[in-house]
Amino acid sequence: MADVVRRAYAVLHCKAVDDDQRIIRGIASTPDPDRMGDIIEPLGITFKNPVPLLLYHDTKRPVGTVAFDAPTVDGLTFTASLPRVAAAGTVRDRIEEAWESIKAGLLAGVSIGFRSIEDAWHKETGGIRFLKSEVLELSLVAIPANAGATIASIKALDLATYPPAPPVVRSLPPQRKAMTTAERITQFENTRAAKAARLNTIMTDAGDATLDDAQVKEYDGLEQEVHSIDSHLVRLRALEQSNQAAAIPVPPQPTALVTKTQHPIIQVKANVPPATAFIRYCQAKAFGRGDSMKELAFAQQWEDSTPEVITVLKAAVAAGTTSDAVWAGPLAPIKPLSDAFLSLLRPATILGKIPGLRNVPFNVSVPVQTGGGTYTWVGQGAPKPVGSLAFSTITLGITKCAGIIVITEELARNSSPAAEDVIRQDMINGIAAFLDVEFTDPTKAAVAGVSPGSITNGVTAITSAGTTPANARTDIQALINAMTAAGISTVGAVLIMSETNAAALGASLNALGQDLFPGLGSTGGRAMGIQVIASQSAANNVILIQPSTVLFADDGGVSIDISREASIQMDGAPAAVPDATTVYTSFWQMNYVGLRAERFVNWKRGRTAGVQRTSQAYVAA
Repeated sequence: MADVVRRAYAVLHCKAVDDDQRIIRGIASTPDPDRMGDIIEPLGITFKNPVPLLLYHDTKRPVGTVAFDAPTVDGLTFTASLPRVAAAGTVRDRIEEAWESIKAGLLAGVSIGFRSIEDAWHKETGGIRFLKSEVLELSLVAIPANAGATIASIKALDLATYPPAPPVVRSLPPQRKAMTTAERITQFENTRAAKAARLNTIMTDAGDATLDDAQVKEYDGLEQEVHSIDSHLVRLRALEQSNQAAAIPVPPQPTALVTKTQHPIIQVKANVPPATAFIRYCQAKAFGRGDSMKELAFAQQWEDSTPEVITVLKAAVAAGTTSDAVWAGPLAPIKPLSDAFLSLLRPATILGKIPGLRNVPFNVSVPVQTGGGTYTWVGQGAPKPVGSLAFSTITLGITKCAGIIVITEELARNSSPAAEDVIRQDMINGIAAFLDVEFTDPTKAAVAGVSPGSITNGVTAITSAGTTPANARTDIQALINAMTAAGISTVGAVLIMSETNAAALGASLNALGQDLFPGLGSTGGRAMGIQVIASQSAANNVILIQPSTVLFADDGGVSIDISREASIQMDGAPAAVPDATTVYTSFWQMNYVGLRAERFVNWKRGRTAGVQRTSQAYVAA
């Protein structure tokens, strides 16, 4: 959000006055973190002198002009002047009010209004590090946030008439602990990056013209400082390597000693349902309509229970999307929120319930053994058989499932637990149901570059023995036999069947009145020693899977985008190529909010025999 005007503050100190002119000189910004954890890199600051001096960032209340000096590594200095107005009226009253407030110590701070050009999330401070910025104005304010900068002097009026106000006493900052070598390396790398950025800015601003004397002096000085930092970094990295080589491992403490000397770590968490923070993040984004200030204001109501929502919204101010790898650093805080949502989504899907799937990266070829060597008994002095292994490769491309959830503006604004639960359950149930059907439906074939085929697609079904529970035992045994006959162990294998079939088998009794499938019910359990996953998406299919033979790729996140202005086809199967009959619904006209959810996921059988299936609707007996 490069066009959002931001603010950074400094402490104001009144020093001296005279009757010639009203001039304030001081520091407008320093590289120290402010009380919100934000850092403005001084060498990345640009401006066009003069800029207005305002009261409280109110563009309708100017009280003077400001000229900034060339930024240095220590900060940005300025000279501001408040004019004298002879004619009585609003302008003179406003300027006199500002000047009297400064002298009385009522206006205790100054603040720059600036536009972010390039920024990044700063994990050490929890704030934003502004690498490049443009200062638009300087304001007199009452509440400072950056206590590291001061006003050097104030000149105005007659000393005899207006005695100087006592200086504001500022306590010394607490002593910082000594930095490690690694921390010093990071500090110098950050300083070098800021100086290099300033060098680039100087050359860019010059355009086709040569540098003037001031620019040449600044450029040469910065270039020399960069070379000096580079040399110092070489020494620091050598020292770090030397320290690592000389490090002595600390022997582990005995268990008994640990029990006596260490204290348990206590964590206090809000008593809210899982994934509430993620859902509230979506609500705030929907309410804000792209305005980061509105989003933050809306999220303030949950500060006590889910403060991470505010942290994420603050970090995500500069975000365009949540899946672009370039934004991984700035958006790192959003991962725990999406993880909370996935912790609900994954258990709700068949994929989340199957243990032992072979996780692989996207677009990486994975070797799969298709043949083994030759082995036999060999007598004394007899030749040994020679065999060869056979391999093939499988690559899982990038595929994604997506859907658009449309809710009313009233529901988006409603922050009650009931509204949150509606959104949460719709997202979880919708994605879970879709993935389950896609994973189990034998008719679902793979579409290159679009979607994976079901895990059962292309698997020849074993003919069922019948509809009775006794027939079910025969069918399951046939599935086991087919898998083991191909040399694949059933240890760790799972059965997938519908909740209807699982309930029917679980309620079945043998001739003695005993459970035919002990421990099996509509929610799953075990059948003939094999774990059963119950999902209605399986329909009449009974599927035996050896998870270790199934490749599975998942980027581990859900991308959520929100729109109020789009016009879309309100159809579960929208036309890929719209024609004259295509009907669009305007979110803006209907007061709708659209949330688009995307998850990158793919799967494929590594060995065909690792999946066996039959099809039957069993009847309880």
